[in-house]
Amino acid sequence: MAVDRHGSSSDQHGNPQTSTQDNSKGVTRRSFLGQVGAASIAVSAGPLLAHASATQVETPAQEPTAAANTAAVPVTLKINGQEHQLRLEPRVTLLDALRNKLQMFGTKMGCDHGQCGACTVHVNGRRVNSCLTFAIMHQGDEITTIEGLAQNGELSTVQQAFLEHDGFQCGYCTSGQIMSAAALLHEPCGGDDNAVRECMSGNICRCGAYPNIVAAVQQARKTVGREQ
Repeated sequence: MAVDRHGSSSDQHGNPQTSTQDNSKGVTRRSFLGQVGAASIAVSAGPLLAHASATQVETPAQEPTAAANTAAVPVTLKINGQEHQLRLEPRVTLLDALRNKLQMFGTKMGCDHGQCGACTVHVNGRRVNSCLTFAIMHQGDEITTIEGLAQNGELSTVQQAFLEHDGFQCGYCTSGQIMSAAALLHEPCGGDDNAVRECMSGNICRCGAYPNIVAAVQQARKTVGREQ
């Protein structure tokens, strides 16, 4: 048997011979490298697993949410001439207090962002988007809703004008339109239709009944002017 320069052996006839020395103890090159790799992974991952375990143990309990710590407080609201004793969380809007606590559903919830005017009420004679103000801020104020405009069974001037000019279609925005128009009667506003449109621009009618709404407002302005 001869050994060439690469370490391979052959018999006297030059036929190669396969060595069984590497497998004599059941260890091959592939299995040896696999064991070394597994050991390396275990050594590398050990500190990471220990850190993750420590992090889980040291994580503090979640703090209670602000909502859980919010307590209701006594609030007195004067609405349409009548006082109402309520217990409200400070974050409750005037709109929510009217609809959800006092069941005054004439004031509508539209966009809830002060953009559509459906929630308009009067506070001390001035129109306000009730979805943008907290109820607790208005203790002692005079609040008027659509339910308070009619007196002794008689429609107000604006309500009557809206009825005569069909200033509505689906009717959802109508209470807010009427409340804005009633306030407009006592605000500086030009005499022409374009001025009325500008003064009523905070109220959106998705049905598009604007021509009739403007006509109703103009009639109410004339009626009030004659009465004065």
